[in-house]
Amino acid sequence: MGGSGTDKKLERKIKKTEEGTEEAKKPKYVEKKKQFNIARLMETNVNGDKPVISAINHIRGVSPMFGNAVALVFGNPAKKVADLSDAEIQKIEDIIANPQKYKIPSWLFNRRKDPETGDDRHASVSSLEFTKTMDINQMKKLRSYRGIRHMFGLPVRGQRTRSSFRKGKSVGVRRKKEAPKTSSKK
Repeated sequence: MGGSGTDKKLERKIKKTEEGTEEAKKPKYVEKKKQFNIARLMETNVNGDKPVISAINHIRGVSPMFGNAVALVFGNPAKKVADLSDAEIQKIEDIIANPQKYKIPSWLFNRRKDPETGDDRHASVSSLEFTKTMDINQMKKLRSYRGIRHMFGLPVRGQRTRSSFRKGKSVGVRRKKEAPKTSSKK
């Protein structure tokens, strides 16, 4: 009685190892790797599987409203970015760089009434970063309130600083050490 039970267990083990070697050759699950089509728009890598209307929103300096306007001026907002020709990509880049030429309303621009020229313009990608740093440097040079806050690394827009923006300084309450109690025996 005991021998037959152990024989069956042994047979099952042998069967499992034989099946295991066959299964070892086959992968248990096939991992599907998603390959993204990457397109380059305005110095930015954009997912090529997305339609133009949603892909251009990933470009720095293009807000959802401005992206909508660009896609509508482009003419085919539902077309995937990977399917665009070089000429179409150039057209989208030109629309983003020069929106005045395509009659996009000026209230969508991110740089209206530029302090230097007084014109309405739209900055994107590297020109946006450059103009931002130049504006901050100008504020520092003029020693305006905001410039001074930028110089010292403090919050510029009126946030409270009692508990935030501490930069490694910990402020807490320290208790006074209690004197050791002496036992008085009489």
